[in-house]
Amino acid sequence: MKNKVNQLLGLLLICFLFVNCSGSENEDCTKTITIPQFYIVNGQTYSYDTTQEVPCDLPDIEEPQQIDSPPELENFMYEIIQFEFIPDTGNNTSRLQFEIKLINNNNVSANGFPYLTIKSDGLEFSTSYSSEATEPCLRLPANSFCIMTFDKEYPIDPNLGTPSSMELLEVVYYLTN
Repeated sequence: MKNKVNQLLGLLLICFLFVNCSGSENEDCTKTITIPQFYIVNGQTYSYDTTQEVPCDLPDIEEPQQIDSPPELENFMYEIIQFEFIPDTGNNTSRLQFEIKLINNNNVSANGFPYLTIKSDGLEFSTSYSSEATEPCLRLPANSFCIMTFDKEYPIDPNLGTPSSMELLEVVYYLTN
């Protein structure tokens, strides 16, 4: 009789474990995690977090992951108010001056920086002028705009000369935390 009771208890335990382990409630369980990321642009490192829904049993990601392409602000537009390059001001300097209206057409504000592509004497290069801008526009309010303002004179290097022209080709807005 003791053996039959032990066998019955063992069978009930197996059934209990099977029902609890195969229940659909564990399979449907999800959570939202924050994934720390970073990217590098022109030698400068920027951080950006993204969120993702994952199964509950997946561990959180703590180490920042490098991403290849910087995340760009969607629904972003820009208007060139002024863009002027003077190769020789007469004071042994050249001058770059611009105002660009950066427009966020989203219902949420965005943190980041504008990244400009410029053509100079047939060569294209991309950079952010934010560190030297009077107004760098590192935050764009929701459904609003910011006017990036830049005005700087550079000494003319007699050995290198100065470009004869500069033309703004494109502006994108890279997102950061």
